[in-house]
Amino acid sequence: MRVLLIGANGYLGRFVADRLLADPAVQLTALGRGDDADVRFDLASGSPGALTRFLDAVHPGVVVNCAGATRGGARELTRHNTVAVATVCEALRRSGCGARLVQLGCGAEYGPSQPGSSTAEDAVPRPGGPYGVSKLAATELVLGSGLDAVVLRVFSPAGPGTPAGSPLGRLAEAMRRAMQSGDGELKLGGLGAQRDFIDVRDVARAVHAASLSAAQGVINIGSGRAVRLRDAASILARVAGYGGALHELDGPPGPLRSSIGHPRTDPDHAGPVAYPYPDGCGSWQQADVRTARDRLGWRPRINLEESLADIWMEAACRI
Repeated sequence: MRVLLIGANGYLGRFVADRLLADPAVQLTALGRGDDADVRFDLASGSPGALTRFLDAVHPGVVVNCAGATRGGARELTRHNTVAVATVCEALRRSGCGARLVQLGCGAEYGPSQPGSSTAEDAVPRPGGPYGVSKLAATELVLGSGLDAVVLRVFSPAGPGTPAGSPLGRLAEAMRRAMQSGDGELKLGGLGAQRDFIDVRDVARAVHAASLSAAQGVINIGSGRAVRLRDAASILARVAGYGGALHELDGPPGPLRSSIGHPRTDPDHAGPVAYPYPDGCGSWQQADVRTARDRLGWRPRINLEESLADIWMEAACRI
């Protein structure tokens, strides 16, 4: 099976590439903006016609799109998350390769949900920020394309390679700095959010399974269990061997305070400052993953403690 992987050098794409390369039946070609891609192509600025010509030449059976942006303004997010996917869909429609499309979406497309609930694929998406909006628009393009396609809505990825700017990455960095300086207290804000963390290697397994399946539509990829960021911090302290005290703060960050979410300040109003988890999904998100089990034969295998241990191992190397 010839697979074209877009975004092989990204956070998720690297693990998807490793998983696909481990399958001797897969012949992998990587397309991306970096110099180490097999083929250099920028989806946000390249034309569908140029991509069509490449598809006709390579003739993949599956196209996996892991490319996209998680940061930036609305215009940049739209270019990399929505326009890029429109280019892929149009190129596949024009091409004679008949390839199946596996698109990586995200749990932020759903937006806030009721605490205690599990979000299934039939939930009405109400994204709470430009990132979720741009990814939801991409999903709608894929679903309306008429292609043989599946969208994997990945919830909160964790594990090796976690970006330093993500909430878990900032948590590990704050702990590293505390240990390096010998601080007996670590004061953190924004630990109240509860998220469904899923290891990147389990995401890669889901992509592999989706590539081989005939499943279409939207499929959630998560652990099926919401974890409070405060509890993740406690697990990280244990695996890191940090013996200091963890204190959660609700007020604005001071010299010793680290915010795990993106601080939101309002100069016109005094008082407590909220630290929202930066995906626009409010205080709670938990995936219903029964569809992935039933249609892909997939279940998560790696627990959060192992994911956090790998995050810590990478952070500790910077000491």
